[in-house]
Amino acid sequence: MATLKDVAKLANVDISTVSRALNNVSYVHPETKKRIFDAVEKLSYHPNVLAKGLREGKHRTIAIVVPRFANAIYSDMIPAITEHARRKNYECVICTTYEDEDIERDILKRLRSGLVDGIIISSTGKNIRLLKDINAEGISVLQAIRKQDDSLSSIISDYYATGYDAVKFLVKKGCRNIGLIIGNLAIHPYSERFNGYAKAMREAGLETIVAMDDEDPHTFEYGRKCTFKLLDEHPELDAVLASVDIQGIGALRALKERGKRVPDDIKLISLTGISLGKYLETTMTSMEVPASEIGEEAANLIIKDIELKGEHRAVKKLVFNATLEEREST
Repeated sequence: MATLKDVAKLANVDISTVSRALNNVSYVHPETKKRIFDAVEKLSYHPNVLAKGLREGKHRTIAIVVPRFANAIYSDMIPAITEHARRKNYECVICTTYEDEDIERDILKRLRSGLVDGIIISSTGKNIRLLKDINAEGISVLQAIRKQDDSLSSIISDYYATGYDAVKFLVKKGCRNIGLIIGNLAIHPYSERFNGYAKAMREAGLETIVAMDDEDPHTFEYGRKCTFKLLDEHPELDAVLASVDIQGIGALRALKERGKRVPDDIKLISLTGISLGKYLETTMTSMEVPASEIGEEAANLIIKDIELKGEHRAVKKLVFNATLEEREST
């Protein structure tokens, strides 16, 4: 296998010149650089990234820890993180916790002793002390989508506003019996959506109508079952807010099964929409969360923190606004 020394010999330059050319850290004459890259191609030279990382005290690797891929917001966010990180010469490893605190703890312990410089995480909220310890030891930690602790950097959407603004929109449409499909209120986005919804309902003089279950909230069936529950307990229901798109799709199915016309009988909004809603047979009105922008900025934030190497690091908190996209379901 070719080495840096072999490249330098073939290009007839010093090893330091080869290093400067490949890393683009200082000026190298264009003709010299061409000879070096010709030598790299001829020898099929590949730099030893691990050895380079050990010399620099970093591994140029970021871990992305999420509950699951089924939640569409992560399927938009993760590619944006990996693409932006790669442009900065970082690679990513992706881990799923399935919303299980024990699995999450095991993953974090492995990452703590492994070859990563930073962790971008949507956590269960049950391993915050461990995350703080990891961050204090020099591995950068960034909470994405979920902010479970104020002492760690975070990048999220304004979930409170999605719940609040969606109710205000529906009230203007004449809705008075607005149900909310929600998940575990111990998880930050769910609690914030509920708080925003409840505040707007109070201001409108309306009673809150909430449906939740102990099962995984990120499934079509969860949205379907919760919608049935709302209809059974509140026959007067005239609108449904689903916390995420996948619940909204399940809700659409339940409404069709019950013979409810959308939007004539019942209006429907997803509070965390991405691109999915506009491709449904009945396109779904959504509070659109800029997941790709969040992903790119998450990569940018954590790489900046890694590059600081513990110097002048500060807690960063970024909040992105969602945008109401009205479609056929309202």
